[in-house]
Amino acid sequence: MDTDDTTLDELSEIWEDIRENYQESRNSDYDRTVLDCAARLAAEPGGESAHVWTIGLTMMAPYLTWLPGEGVAQRAVAALEAADRTLREQHCAHDSHPYRSHDDEGDAYLAELLPALDDETADWEEDRPRSEWRCPLNAAGFARIALDIIHPGSVTDVPPRLPMEAKEAISTLSALLNGYPKPWTDIENEISGQASELSGAAPADRAGRLMVVRAVTWYAVSGMVRTKSVLDNLVGALEETLPHFADAGCAHDGHPALPDSGPAAAGLGIELSSAGGRNLYEQSRIASGRNPPLDQVVCPVLMAETAEAALSLLRTRRDELFGERDTSHADAEYLRADGRLDIGKLVERTDHKSWNEEYAEDLALWAARRHARSDDRDRIVLLLVARQSMDNAYPSPPVSVVRDVLATMRAVAAAPLPTECPHVDEHPTLRYAEFRDAMAHFWDPEEFPPAAETRSPESWTCPRFAAAVAAECVAELVRLDEED
Repeated sequence: MDTDDTTLDELSEIWEDIRENYQESRNSDYDRTVLDCAARLAAEPGGESAHVWTIGLTMMAPYLTWLPGEGVAQRAVAALEAADRTLREQHCAHDSHPYRSHDDEGDAYLAELLPALDDETADWEEDRPRSEWRCPLNAAGFARIALDIIHPGSVTDVPPRLPMEAKEAISTLSALLNGYPKPWTDIENEISGQASELSGAAPADRAGRLMVVRAVTWYAVSGMVRTKSVLDNLVGALEETLPHFADAGCAHDGHPALPDSGPAAAGLGIELSSAGGRNLYEQSRIASGRNPPLDQVVCPVLMAETAEAALSLLRTRRDELFGERDTSHADAEYLRADGRLDIGKLVERTDHKSWNEEYAEDLALWAARRHARSDDRDRIVLLLVARQSMDNAYPSPPVSVVRDVLATMRAVAAAPLPTECPHVDEHPTLRYAEFRDAMAHFWDPEEFPPAAETRSPESWTCPRFAAAVAAECVAELVRLDEED
């Protein structure tokens, strides 16, 4: 076999490097290697070495799905199509061929296998004999595998596999939804992109795309996304999708539970968003006997319920995160029957504990709104409650909370101040149990005896103390406000 003095061992290593590092854009070295392999195949599409060149292009096919040089993919496709046409016309005595069971995991072993194909003295540990691997019909099969990688779904009679784009999407979303996005991921564009994918999905792909939107919805409503248009895009896509399932009906006795973790839900959705992925799902289901049938998983009735649940969650959280948030319910929680502050509850809920995260946003907003219409003693307590709750908020407080809390803090920080503090002792500390016990004692000394040395009431109500607390909070919230 003429390889211009390059051994098959060396070629295999070169092709394997391209297979492993295919995410290159217009790599001239990669382009030349692909074009050389395609030219050799095109020169003799039915030749004795066709099995080498078709396997070589199969190994390099992932690069051709990325961003090769102009015309490179087209010339490779033309060579592969010519080889498939020519080689399929040849006959053999084999009952089957290795390509029929070759999946994407097998691609990793092709570089090791190739050098031994034409060397009868080399060790051969494959289940199938060399003659089947070198067979023209097997070469035709690998030509179709390469074509399927480059243009998913363009050929038949090859084992199903996920499109390269789908593999990348699963990897990117898995990292994002696990809370560790890849450094180059634009989170908001990635999530909005799933809305666009759902809106433009073909009927067969729609259920899978809906599952992906369901998965990213949980992340979008968590507070990690701080741009309202991202949630608007998801809402819009679901509103467009629901009519497709409006008249849904089925004869199923029940429906399977969809994955309840973001990465798993997104992975399943992307898998079911392509014909190859759906075929893989069914193949795996039959082999394992564990997963529910595909028609139950993508049932229109289940998909209608899925879309409605995601849409309801998005609308509710969109209002909470970006709308005018209602905190009237907090009166019953943080005021006593006589209308006075429930200082014990407020001290408990401002403690820096993880379980107080769920109360932090509404509590901060309620305290900030109540601040201006309170007396001096209540005012400093409410200011401190709002400040401490902002520290407890996780993830960062949303626009609907930042907006009102920031307005209150700015007003306090900008108020005229006396030249000196009207007290001789230091301002109260805002740390740990000392702060919690001291604030309760300041507000109601009879019910809450001092646990340690206390500050004077004047130090608590000092305008300079309030201004310092507010200014520190403003500095933190302005950063979030500017990001929004």
